[in-house]
Amino acid sequence: MTAIPQGRTRRSVLVTASCALALTGAMVLSGCGGDDDPDAGTNGVGKLPAAQIQAKTRSAADAASAVRLSGTVVTSGRTYRLDMQLKADGGTGSVTSQGATFKLLRIGEQLYLKADADFWNHADGNDGATGKLDGKYVKVPQGDPAYKKFSGFTDKAVLLEGLLTLHGSLAADGHHADQSGTRTIRITGDKGSGGTLDVSLEGKPYPLRLVRAGGAGTLRFSDWGKDFTVTQPARTETVDYGRQLPTS
Repeated sequence: MTAIPQGRTRRSVLVTASCALALTGAMVLSGCGGDDDPDAGTNGVGKLPAAQIQAKTRSAADAASAVRLSGTVVTSGRTYRLDMQLKADGGTGSVTSQGATFKLLRIGEQLYLKADADFWNHADGNDGATGKLDGKYVKVPQGDPAYKKFSGFTDKAVLLEGLLTLHGSLAADGHHADQSGTRTIRITGDKGSGGTLDVSLEGKPYPLRLVRAGGAGTLRFSDWGKDFTVTQPARTETVDYGRQLPTS
């Protein structure tokens, strides 16, 4: 066997030791935050002050062509459970209040409401309208009080304007992950009493979860920018209610 020169052995040992020290140094740096940076690979909004995060998420939400929101909204002492798809020129989905569920559909300025017999029986206090209205779309006149109340549930701009507001002093409240695993930054109003908003750190800074101030409901936002179709009901599916629509 050919002997390895002693000088070459010494150089190999030094190179190996240097590599080990470099690797150890890299691991130490990583442990100090190199790979543990919660904002690494994100859209960067997690590093911003809370007020700027809120401004960016509002801008992203306003610019999005569509969104789906689900959850609860408490207004005027009444709880509404929503599952709505919204875009600039229309919206569709379901609303549940006091045990009654009805569907809303808006195409441009035209708003339709569809509900089952139980809803109309409760509204009328009798079963006279059951056969006529059960499962049919009722066009809501723009002068009817129900139009103003329910059209807001189908209007992306109006609904987000009223919802995406935190009250009081804003602050960032750490990094989290939503139910789908998406990394988020949470901002709060008055340490949470003014509401909390989880903002996506992946892709555009869309709002993903809102807890409203004062226990006024919790909403989740998804399908940002995902288009959907709203279709005018057929005439055979549409009837005239003939009186003021219920608003509860």
